[in-house]
Amino acid sequence: METIEIYLNKLADEKSIYAEISAKTDAEINNLEVLAEYLAVNNSVKFRLYISDENQENKTISEILDIFEKFAENNFEFIVDEFLNLIDEEGHFLEMAKPRTLVHRDGDLHPAVHVWIIREKDMGVYILLQKRSANKLINPCCYDVSAAGHVPQGEEFRISAVREAAEELGIELQENKLEFLNLHKSSYNCGNVHDNEIRAVYLCREKIDADNLILQDSEVDGVVWAEIDEILASVDNSEFVNCIDYDELLMIKKAVF
Repeated sequence: METIEIYLNKLADEKSIYAEISAKTDAEINNLEVLAEYLAVNNSVKFRLYISDENQENKTISEILDIFEKFAENNFEFIVDEFLNLIDEEGHFLEMAKPRTLVHRDGDLHPAVHVWIIREKDMGVYILLQKRSANKLINPCCYDVSAAGHVPQGEEFRISAVREAAEELGIELQENKLEFLNLHKSSYNCGNVHDNEIRAVYLCREKIDADNLILQDSEVDGVVWAEIDEILASVDNSEFVNCIDYDELLMIKKAVF
């Protein structure tokens, strides 16, 4: 049975939502009545509806779901997912937003952020590393950058960086205290996951007390301070389980020294 994937974006207006349905079904669908007629005669097609996860109502989407429930019967399912803006090779955001699950399935280039928190001491420069949760799909139980995450639709790089630090570590950083270093492209493939990112890399020199952090249980198992040269020397050591980006570490070292 053919499966049609439709993206129902809560941030989109009625015209854009029906344009998405029309494009995916290859039919001129611009209202509920036409949609009902289409579903009634296409009962050999399965529909997978992806709904963006914003905590807000969208009347058009609610009405569309009602029509699917009435006319598509058992031939449809809906999935609530985070929508990500896609991005080009130069780091420009594209207008299209796509469900995160499908972005990773299809290997679409998308925006992300990395925040490296450092402290400078007489003995060297130390970086706060987080240990990724054992529940993470990608690189569980590995030591990684201080805080990181995707840029969801409707956000900018710097705003996402502040939000990720708050969510994962429980710290409130000021946007103007984040030092932007560069954009960095990264690719990771594991099974059905094809994660192709362009990251905005930020350096944070604020004083952070690791003992007072509030860690996000679903994301972070723990944190540790480690000296940057020791990390660089140990990245490829199998005894140091990590997914640290070596090139980003060099970027940090260059910015500090």
